Amino acid sequence: MATFTVPTRDQVSAQNQQLFDNLQKGLGFVPNLYATFGLSDNGLGAYLAFQQSQTKGAFKAKEREAINLVVSQANNCVYCLAAHTALGKMNGFSDEQILQLRAGHADFDPKLDALVKLAKAITETKGHPATDLVDAYIEAGYAKSSVVDLILMVGDKIISNYLHSLTQIPVDFPAAPVLETAEA
Repeated sequence: MATFTVPTRDQVSAQNQQLFDNLQKGLGFVPNLYATFGLSDNGLGAYLAFQQSQTKGAFKAKEREAINLVVSQANNCVYCLAAHTALGKMNGFSDEQILQLRAGHADFDPKLDALVKLAKAITETKGHPATDLVDAYIEAGYAKSSVVDLILMVGDKIISNYLHSLTQIPVDFPAAPVLETAEA
């Protein structure tokens, strides 16, 4: 199997070096997964633009993190689970709530519950969720138009989940707890 290493700033294109500098300035470091997108002259810029576009969609930051957590769990992406556990906490979720979201439900919030159930089903069924989950999502108060934004969010996370799955680059966030501890 091919071995991937996280590229340094000096190993990426001039365009990606500028993006590395922007990430360093904004985040204080360049996360390994973003750096790995930098292996492609086009990949990092395209992914960052796509990811940034999600902030203009139908979902608030907490809802986006809920989607990120459940999709990353469905895809067993330890990198994204670690990153989004940290981001979930920064967005106000408790440890227990994060574990619930990863498991595909939110007993603490009926609207988020409908959102994560549908996001999980979309991921696991490759876009063929049960109609009752779509109906419950709409009944919970989401607009039909937001289904498009949900598909974009799921797609965004699948991209990063798959990149980590294929490259197995080191996780540079604190490890997310194993999900089974929440359900024991």
